[in-house]
Amino acid sequence: MATSSPRQVFRLFAERFIAAPIDITSLAAFRFLFGLMMAGAMIRFLAKGWVTQFYVAPKYYFSYPGFAWVHPWPDPWMHVHFILLAVLALGIAMGFFYRVCAVLFFLGFTYVELIDQTNYLNHYYLISLLSGLMIFLPAHRAWSVDAWRKPEWRVDTVPAWTLNLLRFQIGIVYFFAGLAKINSDWLFKAEPLGIWLAARGDLPVIGPLLGRHWVAYGASWFGAAFDLSIVFFLLWRRSRGIAFLFVIFFHVMTWLLFNIGMFPWVMLVAATVFFSADWPRRLLLRFCQWRAGPFNNISERIRSLAVSKTGERPLPWRTQPAILSALAIYAAIQLALPLRSFFCTIPPGWSYAGFNCAWRVMIVEKTGYVEFNAFDPGSNRHWRVPIEDYLTPRQEALMAQDPDLIRAMARHLAADLRRHGFKKIEIHADAFATLNGRPSQRLIDPKVDLASHVPNGWILPMVN
Repeated sequence: MATSSPRQVFRLFAERFIAAPIDITSLAAFRFLFGLMMAGAMIRFLAKGWVTQFYVAPKYYFSYPGFAWVHPWPDPWMHVHFILLAVLALGIAMGFFYRVCAVLFFLGFTYVELIDQTNYLNHYYLISLLSGLMIFLPAHRAWSVDAWRKPEWRVDTVPAWTLNLLRFQIGIVYFFAGLAKINSDWLFKAEPLGIWLAARGDLPVIGPLLGRHWVAYGASWFGAAFDLSIVFFLLWRRSRGIAFLFVIFFHVMTWLLFNIGMFPWVMLVAATVFFSADWPRRLLLRFCQWRAGPFNNISERIRSLAVSKTGERPLPWRTQPAILSALAIYAAIQLALPLRSFFCTIPPGWSYAGFNCAWRVMIVEKTGYVEFNAFDPGSNRHWRVPIEDYLTPRQEALMAQDPDLIRAMARHLAADLRRHGFKKIEIHADAFATLNGRPSQRLIDPKVDLASHVPNGWILPMVN
């Protein structure tokens, strides 16, 4: 029996998953749904007053490493910024000057997320990734204003990599969210779900059940199994229908029970990329057949498009190596970022090292408390530094959970005191935290001067 060489296998893979022509309508539908959802999210942000709370009211912002130059616009321009983001999102949805809108939305949204680390959320990071990917996807070449303005741009098919890249990105989120749940807290203590579900005992009908241990354990195991398997069931045509019903149930329930913002809706929209590439065309065809008469012409047009696309040629082989190289680099980064959290000596939920950008979704219930104490060696004077003068209550609560943010605050306090005449100053922290229902314990060595170089072991290990 003939065997295939690695080169042949590679070429077959590239032709099927990278170069093969697929129906464009799934990509167009994702563009439309994503754009509408982002426009709604930006309007919601404005309506809730979060622009003022997160980007106007604070006096100090926790910059990301390398992005200390990123600052919020002065009021009212931060509000204008979000209004423009909503307009750009609508432009993406309609496919109106799509490339321009996609680039500007990606830059504008990512800029907002880089202002302050305390505003980090997994789905904000995901939105930045998806909007960045959409810059390179030809999602405007069908069912868009751009395709109406310039008929020569219209196509019925696109290379398979355009949809498979989105599938890969969403699959990474689900898989690593499930992998992160394989830990003793989640599986054998049912935490933090036990804490969160018990807090919703006021809900009608199901409220009394939520405080029972078996419910928390069942939800924990179901959540881990769902995240680890749902992508495979969505990809398999025979199980796709029932799998999507589970997606709807899972994300609607998380939205009802937990305060996790837009994340469930982002994942619901994203799950559509696992459908067959022509699902919007087939759905529209069924609707036109059901509403016979005025829609007969549209129905015939849809049928003709479905037939014509079968004759499309795959992406030329000479262009495939460059595309494969770019996709491989992107995939390696998206795999490396979450994998780094599994090589930390201290649990990421305790130290927060490797926690962000790793899809460790809903596995931590953590609270913290910190006091900063200054010491002036010249006068041998000790005193407590009030951080209420620097941070909002929300920033203070989130900062107290993260050792790196505590250290960043200490360095800022030291710099501010130096500006007031203290040439040498030390900042120590009395920091305590509790993780997933454990008793409160010290998070940081109180003897370490956080304003200078910190030694190994400055983050104290968690006691189980």
